[in-house]
Amino acid sequence: MNEQPNILLNVNGIEVIYNHVILVLKGVSLQVPEGKVVALLGGNGAGKTTTLRAVSNLLAGERGDVTKGSIELRGERIEKLSTSDMVERGVVQVMEGRHCFAHLTIEENLMTGAYTRRDGKAAVAQTLEKVYNYFPRLKTRRTSQSAYTSGGEQQMCAIGRALMANPKMVLLDEPSMGLAPQIVEEVFEIVKDLNTKEGVTFLLAEQNTNIALRYADYGYILENGRIVMDGAAKDLRENEDVKEFYLGMGGGDRKSFKDVKSYKRRKRWLA
Repeated sequence: MNEQPNILLNVNGIEVIYNHVILVLKGVSLQVPEGKVVALLGGNGAGKTTTLRAVSNLLAGERGDVTKGSIELRGERIEKLSTSDMVERGVVQVMEGRHCFAHLTIEENLMTGAYTRRDGKAAVAQTLEKVYNYFPRLKTRRTSQSAYTSGGEQQMCAIGRALMANPKMVLLDEPSMGLAPQIVEEVFEIVKDLNTKEGVTFLLAEQNTNIALRYADYGYILENGRIVMDGAAKDLRENEDVKEFYLGMGGGDRKSFKDVKSYKRRKRWLA
């Protein structure tokens, strides 16, 4: 695969094994161009979170390991870097499940995201104001303990905290999980705004294929640790198989994308 100058992240044929025995990712390759929103799609257990954790080097805490392949950020191999090294290079992960520090206020939570900043208090204060600009609800609740805020506010807080690090790329894990549809819409609108106005690149893992493909530029569909299809988001939205299996527009009761004959012909790992 030719390296293009605008490819920010290049994941090439990675395998991930947990506890030395459980093979979770089986040769996953994907690219994230600078300034784009790329969606990782698929059901629960498809390997989306593992892919994000491989990129942000959070696998060790889960007893996981990248055993094959390579991950490059702007052409530099990053598999051995620490998570704080990754943050300093501009890559920040927002974990699944809106991990906020329950005993801290919203503003204190946001400020924890700025711990790697070296550009002084005034610059951090400016970023905080920008975060409040994107998330006006957080400004209203800034003195509330995050334990007493809603799920939507906690998700916004988690994304806002990531933005406090001034990231070039945000890895966003299941942003819609457990949120009411109108809040999901609001969160994705903010993601699109941050992408277009601030130039933040996003790699997001999302089970809600419908909304992800409306806001992403490109999508990769994972099943059982393999990428089974990828393409421009608008092409995937129009694809009949994707409509049937992931957008809930089909009639049948098949459980897996693999049962479709046309899909089998496309399987890239079959000779």
